[in-house]
Amino acid sequence: MTQPRIIYFFVGLYGLISILFIAVPPLYADIYVYVDSQGVLHFTNVPTSSNYKIFIREKPDGSLKSDVTRRYDRLITEAAERHGVAFSLLKAMIKIESDFNPRAISRAGAMGLMQIMPENIKRLNITDPFDPRENIMGGTRYLKQMIDRFKGKLPLALAAYNAGPNIVEQYQRIPPYTETEDYVEAVMKYYSIFKKG
Repeated sequence: MTQPRIIYFFVGLYGLISILFIAVPPLYADIYVYVDSQGVLHFTNVPTSSNYKIFIREKPDGSLKSDVTRRYDRLITEAAERHGVAFSLLKAMIKIESDFNPRAISRAGAMGLMQIMPENIKRLNITDPFDPRENIMGGTRYLKQMIDRFKGKLPLALAAYNAGPNIVEQYQRIPPYTETEDYVEAVMKYYSIFKKG
């Protein structure tokens, strides 16, 4: 008489364990970042010192795969291929610079998707800074110049894009300006997210 109860117990236990495994959402590891004295970013999911700070705490939300974020993918791809800059990096910059708004204007007067400053518009052969193609092409050309100028050190190139190359050369690292430090960190964060895409 006790045997059926034992069978039912194990069947019930197996069912409960199955439900628990199905119901558990996937885990996402935190990512930490450390910027060394040369402005080089080091990423890890296992920080080895207190110099590392939290960079990505959880998985990105679904809004990063919306139609708005994909709207300029063709133009970003074209610019990336023409200038030899990573697609994911350009997309991250556009996310941080304008949040994919081609009509964006900053307090400093920077315009369009990649927030081109007025003094750079003519130099970058841009006739309409609010035209997505012209803006992305011009912004990518300028970023490529910064990457070359700082010998491929991406954090320094991004800092130069944000604060100006002369300031970065003066400090020989990411300048100690909160806005620039936050900008480099944010672009690198979304660069990592879009790469995983």
